[in-house]
Amino acid sequence: MPDAPQSFLTGEFRRALDDRFRLTLPTDFATGVTDDAGETILAKERYGCLSLWKAGDWRQRMNDGVSLIREKIRAGRMEQRWTDVQRLGRLLSTRSVDVSLANRSRLLIPEGFREFLGVDKGGDVIVVGAVICIEIWQPQAWMDQLKNDMPEFGELFKQLSN
Repeated sequence: MPDAPQSFLTGEFRRALDDRFRLTLPTDFATGVTDDAGETILAKERYGCLSLWKAGDWRQRMNDGVSLIREKIRAGRMEQRWTDVQRLGRLLSTRSVDVSLANRSRLLIPEGFREFLGVDKGGDVIVVGAVICIEIWQPQAWMDQLKNDMPEFGELFKQLSN
């Protein structure tokens, strides 16, 4: 299980992609998702949303999950779920990529991830702190997410803080 974050990544910023699909992140956010080796992972979350993680944290989460699945396969507990295992494999294969943040704050969004985000070059994005990672949202997808999540804020905060 990953260590608790040193500080929570919070905040909301509107940014524009440049004509080469580069995004300049707030400095605190860029620092918060770059590990000691200078590595960052870009992941597809849901259509219209990408996330950035410290590479070590991301890899540990993925490795822990994959190890559990391997154990279930070895124990013969996945025989009826091969279609699900294949589906997971496809998603794992295309879900994330290692990225470098130029000058520790500028991200070049790779092809494939651009289409998933659904924002044209020069278009606006919303950069949101999600405590343990940062998210890059297509603006309408972000508004839709807020409309769904905001009414539950009080109850969610109460559940997680008790």
